[in-house]
Amino acid sequence: MTHNRSKPDDRSDNVERLQDMVQNTIENIEESHDAMQFSNEEERQRIEAKNERREESIAAMREEIKDEAAARENGYK
Repeated sequence: MTHNRSKPDDRSDNVERLQDMVQNTIENIEESHDAMQFSNEEERQRIEAKNERREESIAAMREEIKDEAAARENGYK
């Protein structure tokens, strides 16, 4: 019988990790705008839809950053 031992929850770098994810997503949006110049209408619509989902993800990540920052201030209780 094997025992699965999970790692302790280390939230110490969550804010920074989320900020990196936001920055990477913003860069992806910017790169997609460049790609749209060379895309046909169907590809452009796909890119625009994907960018809308990216914007929603960014908003969610920013909310999570706020929550993680508050948790950090409160000692992760």
